[in-house]
Amino acid sequence: MSILSRNRTGPSVDLDEVHAALARVEDPELKMPLADAGMVGDVELGRNGLVRITVRLTTSSCPMKDRLVSDVTGAVSSVAGVTRVEVTLGTMGESERMQLAGKLRGGRVEGTHQFGEGSSTNVYAVASGKGGVGKSSVTANLAVALAQQGQRVGVLDADVWGYSIPQLFGVRRSPVALKGLMMPVEAHGVSLMSVGFFVEEEEPVVWRGPMLHKALEQFMTDVHWGELDTLLLDLPPGTGDVTMTLLDLIPDAQLLAVTTPQQAAQTVAARVGRMARDTRMPIAGVVENMSTLVCPACAEQTPIFGEGGGARLAATIDAPLLGQIPLDLPLRTSGDAGVPAMVAAPTAASVMEIRRIAGELPVVRRSLVGRPLALSVI
Repeated sequence: MSILSRNRTGPSVDLDEVHAALARVEDPELKMPLADAGMVGDVELGRNGLVRITVRLTTSSCPMKDRLVSDVTGAVSSVAGVTRVEVTLGTMGESERMQLAGKLRGGRVEGTHQFGEGSSTNVYAVASGKGGVGKSSVTANLAVALAQQGQRVGVLDADVWGYSIPQLFGVRRSPVALKGLMMPVEAHGVSLMSVGFFVEEEEPVVWRGPMLHKALEQFMTDVHWGELDTLLLDLPPGTGDVTMTLLDLIPDAQLLAVTTPQQAAQTVAARVGRMARDTRMPIAGVVENMSTLVCPACAEQTPIFGEGGGARLAATIDAPLLGQIPLDLPLRTSGDAGVPAMVAAPTAASVMEIRRIAGELPVVRRSLVGRPLALSVI
């Protein structure tokens, strides 16, 4: 790393303090200090408190370059004596990119993932028996709620045919690739990966069999998730190939079953629960979505989809009912607008219930014999 320091201002600006300020700046995608990533180039002290800094990007098409410039400018501007900051953007060379990719892998063998035995990340497989129960909306808002509570959170949109995470988070761009590693797309404090980032919005996904398995495997092994506290897997409805593939890849994933109060939704969701029990998959619990319809004018709640589906499902699969989320206007409109309700409507009835569920989300581990046992609460 080349550091150029020509001080034309005398002692008014301390170069060490400038570097200390830069050390506090992280690349928003790598989640890594710029200096540790080898992204800090020349630093020059000019006249009258001017500081010139070169930042070397991993790729010239970096989608977060404006934020990076803003973060560097803000950090260095806080140093005593600095009156102006000029940031010049460059690009890493191939050898530097290769070294950085190796550092990000952290010695992990290529083709393996970080969520295996001994991982400190809590992985939840959010599943439903049928579509239309708001599973992805629950996943998205639960992820934001956990992030707002200080956790490092990722969402893998494994619903490859009906992906909706890009829409719910309001982002649609290709992830940055770095020598075989993909960087998750970040939105609202959550790291995201979805097939929707790789295809046009109206393009159908017709993967199946080995191609489907390989894609999911790559999302686990070739994505730099960083140090996560929680990873949420948004599964497609039912008990098909995707669910079984992910069970093979992450056997310690915990099932989070989503249903509505309707008998039809509860009955098919029970099949997912039985599959989990048959494979000794830990079950964190049940979330009942659309429990009631909240009148926007009077706040009166009406059980338009019936009552008791969540409780019946919880009893059937021997798991706790974690919460009952009402259907209100903010939850629906925020999804259409691409801003999670946790951000757009923090006082909505649905949001307050999701926030409560996130704060009490249990952690269960696969037992060696028999049923999994609950160990703790996040």
